[in-house]
Amino acid sequence: MSTRLLFVSKGEDASSTRYRALQFFPLWQAAGFEPAHVTASGGLGATLEMLRQASRADIVIVLRKTFPALLLWLLRRTSRRLVFDFDDAIFCNTDGTPSRTRLARFAAMARCCDHVLAGNAFLADQAAAFNPAVTLIPTCIDAARYDVVADKPEDTLDLVWIGSHSTRKYLAEAMPWLKAAAETVPGLRLKIVADFDLPGSGVATLPVAWHAETEARELAASHIGIAPMRDDDWSRGKCALKVLQYMAAGLPVVSSKAGANAEAIRDGEDGYLVSSPGEWAARIEMLAGDADLRRRLGEAGRRRAAADYSVEAVFARLRPLVAGLG
Repeated sequence: MSTRLLFVSKGEDASSTRYRALQFFPLWQAAGFEPAHVTASGGLGATLEMLRQASRADIVIVLRKTFPALLLWLLRRTSRRLVFDFDDAIFCNTDGTPSRTRLARFAAMARCCDHVLAGNAFLADQAAAFNPAVTLIPTCIDAARYDVVADKPEDTLDLVWIGSHSTRKYLAEAMPWLKAAAETVPGLRLKIVADFDLPGSGVATLPVAWHAETEARELAASHIGIAPMRDDDWSRGKCALKVLQYMAAGLPVVSSKAGANAEAIRDGEDGYLVSSPGEWAARIEMLAGDADLRRRLGEAGRRRAAADYSVEAVFARLRPLVAGLG
């Protein structure tokens, strides 16, 4: 009899649901498991349906979501095996400051589960304070989907940033550094694959609306991927998704030396980690002037993304762990 897996999340459109559950479903099915997903948001009806499905599953995996004490108690009582999977610093505020309420709910969730899956080393350390059964399972991507060929512009040097309005602040804070780079790199342009633009920043921009069907080609048609971020607890909880997308698309990467970005990038081998505005400008200028260096770093990043962060590579680590819980 196959093992029934139930993934519980706030919705199918949530990035944690897509990247840490749904993209594994074909592999789970091929391996003889029965994966299913249920949304835990939407009122009493959704809650009762979640508990009903949890009672029929062999293993319940909650994605990123914490619950009030009574509901958590009911879910624990209902579930044969309960796993908590998270890929964000949900124990603090989004500006990185402490939150007693969020920490208390996170701690309760971690304590009551049979196992915790964390998206990076920082998150794993936080969870280990409340549960010794913690495994680091990095966020991964379908690396083959980003292995596309696209013409790059010859009259501009395109930096690319992919994200959403919720992470706009990281890019906005980097604009003075990028403006300094633009003053020394002729034709430098910033392609923003998102739902916003940053006009009037002193850097030529090319806003491109994000679409799942076109994101890989938009990345491949750029020259350098950038990933500025803050160095606070909320940012340390991020799981380097955009860096992995750049690497899988064969781009050299310049990133802040913070969080999981510093785990994914091998400085000088497949990208550069920087800590100051001067370093940002220097690394971008170096890559802008050396097409062969961009190619070598991009190829190394593509190999690393496929070997260590592809869906197949991460599933090979995840499957025996989950199977052992059944």
